[in-house]
Amino acid sequence: MEMNLPNKLTILRVILIPVFLVVLLGRFIPSPLNRYIAIGIFIIASLTDMLDGHIARSRNLVTNFGKFMDPLADKLLVSAAMIAMVEMGDIPSWVVIIIISREFAITGFRILAIEANKVIAASWWGKIKTTTQMIMIIYILIGFKGVVLQSIGSFLIGLATLFTIISGVDYIVKNIDVLKG
Repeated sequence: MEMNLPNKLTILRVILIPVFLVVLLGRFIPSPLNRYIAIGIFIIASLTDMLDGHIARSRNLVTNFGKFMDPLADKLLVSAAMIAMVEMGDIPSWVVIIIISREFAITGFRILAIEANKVIAASWWGKIKTTTQMIMIIYILIGFKGVVLQSIGSFLIGLATLFTIISGVDYIVKNIDVLKG
């Protein structure tokens, strides 16, 4: 199978995940420089998500590989970043557990839908969830100090968690018939 540009961008996003983690968690680059470089890598990886989807739709390059790999790459990127952030003490583990649990649940739900010959398209709630999670990760990794700026970080964590729950409920409610099959 020849890889088109959107699929190459998705693969790039997956390749950037271990690079991001090594820069963020490794001891090769002094702190806080490692965080800033890691943030740059995360932003580039996040932008490939927007870019690959736009290119695929606008140039009619949507493939089964892209339909499968694109959301998986997003989940891997966000999950890896948040797990690293728990290790660094930047985010509570319960938030990461909620977010990753939602991802597993919806992935399982999508598998059931495939078996029922139903395609579950990405919803706006899912897009808002992913965008909010990525903004939250970038903001928290910057490591702002001070009560007000840290309060904004806490607000973003709460918002990302809320949109994660809303988008999960939205998927299930809109496609409840998948569970009846």
